[in-house]
Amino acid sequence: MSDKASPPATGKDLARKPRGFPDKREGLIHAQARLVETVTGVYRQWGFEALDTGAFEYADALGKFLPDDDRPNAGVFAIQDDDEQWMSLRYDLTAPLARFVAEQGQGLGRPFRRYAAGPVWRNEKPGPGRFREFWQCDADTVGASGFHADAEMIAMGAEALRAIGMRDGEFVVRVNTRRLLNGVLDSVGAEKAETRLAILRALDKLDRLGASGVADLLGAGRKDDSGDFTKGAGLGADEVKRVLAFAEAGAATRAVTLANLAKAAGFTDEGKAGLAELEAIALALEALGAPEDDVKIDPSVVRGLEYYTGPVFEAELLREVTGEDGKTYRIGSIGGGGRYDDLVARFTGETVPATGFSIGISRLAAALAILGEGAKLDGPVVVLNLDKDNPALALGLATELRRAGLRAEAYMGASSMKAQMKYADRRASPAVVIVGGDEVAKGTVTIKDLEMGAMKAKAISSNEEYRDARPGQIEVPRAEMVSAVRAIVEAQR
Repeated sequence: MSDKASPPATGKDLARKPRGFPDKREGLIHAQARLVETVTGVYRQWGFEALDTGAFEYADALGKFLPDDDRPNAGVFAIQDDDEQWMSLRYDLTAPLARFVAEQGQGLGRPFRRYAAGPVWRNEKPGPGRFREFWQCDADTVGASGFHADAEMIAMGAEALRAIGMRDGEFVVRVNTRRLLNGVLDSVGAEKAETRLAILRALDKLDRLGASGVADLLGAGRKDDSGDFTKGAGLGADEVKRVLAFAEAGAATRAVTLANLAKAAGFTDEGKAGLAELEAIALALEALGAPEDDVKIDPSVVRGLEYYTGPVFEAELLREVTGEDGKTYRIGSIGGGGRYDDLVARFTGETVPATGFSIGISRLAAALAILGEGAKLDGPVVVLNLDKDNPALALGLATELRRAGLRAEAYMGASSMKAQMKYADRRASPAVVIVGGDEVAKGTVTIKDLEMGAMKAKAISSNEEYRDARPGQIEVPRAEMVSAVRAIVEAQR
């Protein structure tokens, strides 16, 4: 491989974009904005306050990616400040919060309850559905050690998903705790780090491989359909049975799940402590009114347990979609969180209890788009410009509509009426206003409801019938233009 730098791009080659940084048009921008507004509205209702820590942090303050001798490690996007300190774009919203809390000290007051929404950046290999820039929306409580604080995060996260339109059976927030899993790992003699990691990876595949496939991965190993072999954790038959009993302890209610876990994992000190955590969370969830179907205790949740210090939760969309290949897919994880009591200690040496919940706004917006539930485009009313020599009339009508609080524009240019109508369709306009010579003479305007016109046109079989019906089109006195347009716009919302 040559170590020579690529020549600078010229001409058409200049029009290129770095991979993993998506361009967003109005539909996606509005979908994300609506999600942020809805989710943060729930957070504010629960008493959390907004905080924006900015896009850049010093690289050594981020914690997850520390600088090497020459530059920060792969994982973040970094530049050098004027004083030769490395600054990095934030890779999440939690590490900057820990820095903020440590910097503010005792003057901040605790517990400190904050929410934040914004883009984060990760210098990782992009792929389908995996971007280097994406939006998150977090809420965190710093300085509250009780498990009621974890339960509040869980219940609030479920309520936020309800607020954006998720219905019964379309999502679930799954809850587990690191200590309970540690108890199981200790009970089967998994002392080596690689053995514990192999068990965690096996449990993470329970939904996809089922109990038999996970049993193979817990034991000697598993050969998949392609013939590839994955080495297992090396547990004996009794240990495999014990781990599977733990992983499959989930039941229809939190109470039954806890009873099953007491039998499967509550026989070591660490397991008993973890069980007590989940019992406290379940009690608080009941007080918070969190429905059983929305929030489940699920011992198969293992992601993030190396980062979190206690309870961990994962939000998942359960609705399925059919891909172009005809196969059925589940959207999967769209958020989660947990307790992280060690993060602030990096700066102060003081263990500060903290818990948080994060919703992946970009992933959620993409999922809703796939499900056909993205934000509806809300285009402007277009006033057609039929007087090519003097557009003043169209400009004045558009101004009148805007002053009445309606989104409107006058068509710019001298195109035909047909071309102007196509433009309005492309802009997702709710209606167009037409004022030609006949309307001027009569003191009227013609208003075409584009949505109603499209619906009626589908039922019309001939051009003659179309001309007679004039679907979705009305003529009103000039003074009634604003009220007539407003009625059309509001009817389409």
